[in-house]
Amino acid sequence: MAFQIADLSVLAYANNFTLWHYTTTDDATAFETSGYLNGASEMLNVNDLIIANIDTDGTPATTFYVVTGNTGGVVTVTEYS
Repeated sequence: MAFQIADLSVLAYANNFTLWHYTTTDDATAFETSGYLNGASEMLNVNDLIIANIDTDGTPATTFYVVTGNTGGVVTVTEYS
């Protein structure tokens, strides 16, 4: 399944930082692929945090991600550690 903008929501915003929530049936490999979140490139900023509920129809997991890049509309994320 591809990125669905309707499944991305803001949980909190302050001081030019946004905490997001996203839910998807896609697995972590798909979500972590550069460009997966391009449909939200105008909203996502580097260092934003995304709480992602992934693979909700398989082996569900909740993972925290940081937006590490957003250049030319191409969004990249990295698992938060």
